[in-house]
Amino acid sequence: MKHSLARRKLSRTGTLLVEPVVKLWTLRFLVDLELHRRLVKPNGWSSDLVVQALQLPQPHIRAADAEDEFDSMADYVDVGEEASETANRAFNRELCVRELRKRLREAENEAAHAYPPAILASNVRRLQALVGLNNVEAALLTFVTLVHTDKMLDLMSDWIGDLTSARVLHVLSAVLRLPEKDVRAALSPRGTLARSGLLTVDRNQRWTLASKLDLLCDGFADRIVSDEIDPVDLLRGMVTLAPSATLAEGDFEHVGESVCLMRSYLSRAAAARRRGVNVLVHGEPGTGKTELTRVLGGMLDLSLYEIAGEDASGDAVLGEQRLRAFRAAQAFFAERPVLIAFDEAEDVLSGYGSKEQSVAQRRKAWLNRALEENPVPTVWLSNSVHGLDPAFVRRFDMVLHMPLPPARMRERIFQTACGNRLSGAVAQRMSRHASLTPGVVARAAAVLDGVGDQWSPERYNATLERLVSGTLQAQGHVPLSRVDLPPFGPDYALGNVNADCDLFALAEGVKREQSARLCFYGPPGTGKTAYAAWLAHEIDRPLIARRASDLLSPFVGETEHNIARAFEDALREGAMLCIDEGDSFLRDRSLSHHSWEVTAVNEMLAQMERFSGVLIISTNLVDTLDEAALRRFDAKILFRHLSADQRRACFTDRCRALGLHEDHIDTVFARQLAKADTLSLGDFAAVVRRHRLQPYQSATDFARALAAECALKQRGSAPIGFI
Repeated sequence: MKHSLARRKLSRTGTLLVEPVVKLWTLRFLVDLELHRRLVKPNGWSSDLVVQALQLPQPHIRAADAEDEFDSMADYVDVGEEASETANRAFNRELCVRELRKRLREAENEAAHAYPPAILASNVRRLQALVGLNNVEAALLTFVTLVHTDKMLDLMSDWIGDLTSARVLHVLSAVLRLPEKDVRAALSPRGTLARSGLLTVDRNQRWTLASKLDLLCDGFADRIVSDEIDPVDLLRGMVTLAPSATLAEGDFEHVGESVCLMRSYLSRAAAARRRGVNVLVHGEPGTGKTELTRVLGGMLDLSLYEIAGEDASGDAVLGEQRLRAFRAAQAFFAERPVLIAFDEAEDVLSGYGSKEQSVAQRRKAWLNRALEENPVPTVWLSNSVHGLDPAFVRRFDMVLHMPLPPARMRERIFQTACGNRLSGAVAQRMSRHASLTPGVVARAAAVLDGVGDQWSPERYNATLERLVSGTLQAQGHVPLSRVDLPPFGPDYALGNVNADCDLFALAEGVKREQSARLCFYGPPGTGKTAYAAWLAHEIDRPLIARRASDLLSPFVGETEHNIARAFEDALREGAMLCIDEGDSFLRDRSLSHHSWEVTAVNEMLAQMERFSGVLIISTNLVDTLDEAALRRFDAKILFRHLSADQRRACFTDRCRALGLHEDHIDTVFARQLAKADTLSLGDFAAVVRRHRLQPYQSATDFARALAAECALKQRGSAPIGFI
């Protein structure tokens, strides 16, 4: 049973008090719809409830007197001393039906004064004025409310049995004395009752009358028969007033142009009360879609109401109920300065191409009209557009993809979410994780807000990292511990990179175009990876770095899958993709010995051709690359060993940084490193790391260590044996 029952009151004499209109409708059920067959049985009345409510007598007559005419059934009542003769008496069903017809005639004479309960009538009038119900629709809403709350009408609903939709119309017409065509129009999917969600007919299967007629929500009937209400309060638990935004307009600079356009469009639409205004915002969970709508609501000075995804108990609200809440909100707020947000819209819109239809597809015609006629501007939020019916998508005025914010912006958002308690290193490492969304950090910070107020900064940062890493791993991403800090470091000097082009100009071009396919080649340690990280920082994009070991797999087809996923991740996150050791995937196919080597190259070439973002592939073996791969690069940049001037500048800077102050640094360099033409930035980094374990005592020691690194690299060309 989908409805609740209200308690009935008793008079001082114990008689059940029933509203006159309920008596009238009950008698119409019993007489006009012949439910007297369920009430009048061979041995007496079948329901004490009906007997008490209608104050029916208990008539028993002698069989010999069955054909006599009587003016009143009171003549047939056995009381007191005649009780012993009950066994010899029979229940006259015909006279009982005649009595019911007489009672109905009397009730019909008083029908003009058979009003519904005063509170219910008052609340229905409010809804009628708010939504624009006509008199037939108001009468139907009143009747259905009482069917869901009154024991007598509930019993009539059960007695009449399971009904088809057509039979429901006939029953309502008969009981309410309304033309059936008017009832059909009032309950049509395009009628005000259905469009507002106040009352709909379940047309999918046969149910009892009460179950076929669905009200706005659970508890709706009880509330409007119990107390005077503000109609908007009926949406409580279904539609909620959104809290204030925790982010600001500046936190959405990465989609600033789209936000500006959306703001202008919604502002004009709200001022002109334009109908059919809908915007779709989609993106990964936690990228700030909900916060964006709250920021927009504040900027537009509109009250933002959100369609609830869960009820007061925390249970998920079904898609059918959420659509009904949306319909009601559209009707209730039609004349108010309101913006509606429908979060997790994929719950009702998705399902296209699958065997099971979505809720919206089962209501496709209605939703199509709603997207074209809704009076209140609506922002639909979805975690994915996969599976959305194109018929729905093309009806949105704007479709905005919400990417992950750039690293700099994420770092600022993370700090704000954590009350500026993050250390610089942790905030930077978080901002470099291409899959870490602000929502994950905000939730972890909320956990620590309740328990970590008195913690030291070190404990707070370590605990936050563990919480965030746990969520990332559960989502299938690498933890924070595997995210390196920028390899170029805070003292990175682009002037120390020896490339065959102007790297500053290259960065400006990539930043302007936001699309490039670049090949970095040259000896190991010459700064290819470091420059890629610096470039991602300069163009304000997250960096997704993949090595050969991340993509290669011994299983058939898995390498191709990993390659495709890397490109998909970069596009989804708006990240720059850097693939190291690219020769592992782009080796000349004419030199391949196995089919899987060829398919891996083919997959990489196909992905490169379709990729519209920024791609960098670095290699130490450019001569082995397939010719087709070389044609696909926009630019091929050679990174060389340090020039003499660069070696001198790096040597001087590192000596000062390590505290190796000597007056004759230039002399040491000239004697030890002037001809070390294979010295690279990687060599300097390796020797500096060794200094942490075994500190050098002088600049000469540092120079000798660098020279040894160069000699070690050249061992393959040095003579072997005795001299």
